[in-house]
Amino acid sequence: MTEMPPQPAVRIRPQSGWSALDLAALWDYRELAYYMVWRDIKVRYKQTVLGVGWALVQPLASMVVFTVVFGRLAGLPSEGVPYAVFTMAALLPWQLFVNAFNGAANSVTSNAGVITKVYFPRLVVPLSAVAATLVDFAVSLLLLAALMIWYGVSLGPNLIFLPLFTFVALLTALAAGLWSAALNVKYRDVRYVLPYLLQLWLLVSPVAYSTTLIPERWQTIYALNPLVAVIQGFRWALFGGQSPWDLIAGSLAVTLVLLVGGLYFFRRAEAMFSDLI
Repeated sequence: MTEMPPQPAVRIRPQSGWSALDLAALWDYRELAYYMVWRDIKVRYKQTVLGVGWALVQPLASMVVFTVVFGRLAGLPSEGVPYAVFTMAALLPWQLFVNAFNGAANSVTSNAGVITKVYFPRLVVPLSAVAATLVDFAVSLLLLAALMIWYGVSLGPNLIFLPLFTFVALLTALAAGLWSAALNVKYRDVRYVLPYLLQLWLLVSPVAYSTTLIPERWQTIYALNPLVAVIQGFRWALFGGQSPWDLIAGSLAVTLVLLVGGLYFFRRAEAMFSDLI
């Protein structure tokens, strides 16, 4: 009987530093990420009456309420453009952030069946959930374009910066979503806290009002909210107004700190996912 040749011994050691994140493995599982994005898009509109029309209904309804309450009744300034266009330009990045954040926060628990059976980099799950929200965002841009045509608001040369602020909005959603996704696995009451957190976040973000209403001495502190630069950047890119560049340094710094911390926290917590979900 022939003896089997000795098998090589493989020693597994914990990684440290940036290598512990194993971000290169995401490229190896890119096809799985594409599949998850496509699946999330199909599931979102499956057996719905309006289908992709929901991407228009949500910002449109919010725009009407904000225009009546804050534009007509409260008379808030809108930087020289019609208030409906002014608030819609803020609602689009806000809605993108909320959808991406909620998707990332609930992504691990929503994919419990896959996570407990198959190995793959768990970071693929929240990343796919964030990427899937771009479809709704692209559709809602058509609504904004229609409003700008209706009110005769022309696009400015700053439009080329719009993808940059879109990326920062997604980055912020991913950063906050990674923390929430890991915590949501261990503490299921996190899902009940998130809606209230988002309501407060909406109030401290310049969606219904202009950043010009914030006193200059508070602008630096106010810019620590990452969505301040994103929303003001959207308005500036579309129709001018106050420049966002003096706000973006603080916003980006907070986003990057949240993102790096969230990546490591998620990476350390993923070992317990299969046991807890």
